[in-house]
Amino acid sequence: MTQFFQYVLDGLVLGGLYGLIALGYTMVYGIIQLINFAHGEIFMVGSFGGVFVYDELPARTPVALALILVLLGGILVSVVTALLMERLAYRPLRNAPRLAPLITAIGISTVLQQLVLKYYPHSNPHPYPTLFDSGNVRLFGLQEPAVKVFIFVLAVVLMLALRSFVFRSRTGRAMRATAQDPDTARLMGVNTDRIIVITFVLGAALAGVAGVFQGMAYSSVSYNVGYVFGLKAFTAAVLGGIGNITGSLLGGLVLGVVESLATGYVPDGSGYKDVWAFVVLVLVLLVRPTGLLGESVRTRA
Repeated sequence: MTQFFQYVLDGLVLGGLYGLIALGYTMVYGIIQLINFAHGEIFMVGSFGGVFVYDELPARTPVALALILVLLGGILVSVVTALLMERLAYRPLRNAPRLAPLITAIGISTVLQQLVLKYYPHSNPHPYPTLFDSGNVRLFGLQEPAVKVFIFVLAVVLMLALRSFVFRSRTGRAMRATAQDPDTARLMGVNTDRIIVITFVLGAALAGVAGVFQGMAYSSVSYNVGYVFGLKAFTAAVLGGIGNITGSLLGGLVLGVVESLATGYVPDGSGYKDVWAFVVLVLVLLVRPTGLLGESVRTRA
């Protein structure tokens, strides 16, 4: 039983990271119905942004201050990358056939990977600084690293904060109006371009947070980590019900736990650890095509 709880806890940590990244997919798709396949690379560059900041800090920088600066650096790099992506690549294609921005996103993903590999030629994997070292936390008779427990708690808190922002703030109401009918929202005085930019910024900031803490939790990061995490996070968004904020985190947690349990209990499970997410997705969508918490919505032309 102890081993079971160990797998579940490990899965919740992994699922928390999937969920944070999935929120970006959910928000962008909900607003402009774009599947941003480059979002995984936003997560990746945020992680390397933290590495860059850490490398530039003086050797005697206090650990707490270094943690804050690394986190802010990761968020800043992710947000700036997402803003450039939206302004230069996606906005000109907003009225183009949907295949055009989709192919563009795949191209951007490859470009970002190669840029990071060029700057960090030994980035597969690249060691990550350990700045969150508060010992272990005892759960279910197990000693878990505090950083991993913190990741799960942080994912839940950020999801609740984002949900509160979307449903209670004026900007959140404008986001929901833009998602339902951008033309009508524009006629009612909503600056839809600004709302779309805010959506990219929020999604990128969450991905940057996930990127930094993923590096700290697993002590390394690689230039292609965004591909796997991004693909699974998108799967989590679809599983939970793409467009549903709570569903994105729930989908991430489900995938993380299933992947961890399958790796531990299925023969040669670790060799197929990247398969289980998609097996679960197919099984759930066969029963509930809209995802766990999704609802049928009208598709905009």
